[in-house]
Amino acid sequence: MIAVLQQLQGLIGIALVVLIAWAVSENRKAFPGWRWVGGALLLQIIIALLIVRVPFVWDVVMLANYAVLAIEKATLVGSSYMFGYTGGGDLPFVLKDGVQPPLIIAFQILPLVIVFSALSALLWHWKILSLIVRGLSWALRKTMGVSGVVGLSAGANIFLGVVEAPLVVRAYFEKMSRSELFAVMVLAMATISGAILILYAQTLSKTVPDAVGHMISASLIVLPASILIARLMVPGDGDTAMDPDDTSLKYESSIDAVITGTMDGVQLFLAVIGVIIVVFALVALVDQMLTVLPLVDGAPITLRRFFGWIFAPLMWAIGVPWQDAGMAGGLMGTKAILNEYVAYLDMAALSEGALGVRSKLIVTYALCGFANLASVGLLVSTIGTLCPARRAEASSLGMKSWLAGNLASLMTGAMIGLVTAV
Repeated sequence: MIAVLQQLQGLIGIALVVLIAWAVSENRKAFPGWRWVGGALLLQIIIALLIVRVPFVWDVVMLANYAVLAIEKATLVGSSYMFGYTGGGDLPFVLKDGVQPPLIIAFQILPLVIVFSALSALLWHWKILSLIVRGLSWALRKTMGVSGVVGLSAGANIFLGVVEAPLVVRAYFEKMSRSELFAVMVLAMATISGAILILYAQTLSKTVPDAVGHMISASLIVLPASILIARLMVPGDGDTAMDPDDTSLKYESSIDAVITGTMDGVQLFLAVIGVIIVVFALVALVDQMLTVLPLVDGAPITLRRFFGWIFAPLMWAIGVPWQDAGMAGGLMGTKAILNEYVAYLDMAALSEGALGVRSKLIVTYALCGFANLASVGLLVSTIGTLCPARRAEASSLGMKSWLAGNLASLMTGAMIGLVTAV
């Protein structure tokens, strides 16, 4: 009985997320109706059940593991040539017994971003990714009744980042309604790109078994969650007419795709390094300031402990056992305020047993999204550059999209808790 109640605990979080989204709505009277809301929630549960509980589907998803291993092996060839043993090459010295080879994130893991970015651009040019994106768009239009623009944006955001994904619908920014614009922004906040998915999965590979499959699962479940939250917060009608072949994301040739994708990957590579350095420095600086405060339970107050206290009830509501809620809350706070990759790095560095198996899984899904404060500025700047006429409107929706993105991620975590055995 206790196990059943714990598994159903996530229902509290789902209800809370829906309530918060409706409470901050621009027009609470324009509620889309319980039938549509129930359908959106049911779609998320069906996706979660199909991926996690149906062995054949999970086996298909896990085929991505082989692709990731192949990409990782190929990347190490390039990084070891460029960076030597720091990039994964043979060590020029003998390690002491029991000492593991050094893992240098910047030279051994982050180069995956560059390689996958180039591959993504090439697959887009060859129409492979674009066909998958349009297939996902069609599925969302048929099941949730979204417009073509929103559906196309949803499909693109699984593979492309905050900067690249808006290019797919660039031609429609001036025409789309306010609700469509907000939905596009929320989808950018709540999802992660393919290159970042690989990065996060590799970071968690020793902490969360089959991390690649779970990242793919989270990327799919969060799509209907994002659309649901967006429609609750900024309701409105809109079905912008669109040309299926009208997209600004184009390449002149395969070579152009590889070179452009590589350049984009290098920018992302440097951006991730810069963000990690700055965020860790800021956290350390804040922690030094907090040392002037009195000890709590015999330990100093830190930024992560503070986040843990604030977010613990919310993490409990989505299904995390209370004994793990403080730690999970600290990770969620780090993700929402600072950066999700920093949160994943913290999670990977936790000692064995710091989080239970169930808690790790729920937190993995809840952290899977770009919704942090830095991404808000990046997204608003990107849309403002692509369509100056909507810059002010995008700016006014920026923090709302941050909230909606985090709510969608929390709902995704709650959903996986519902379908995962205790």
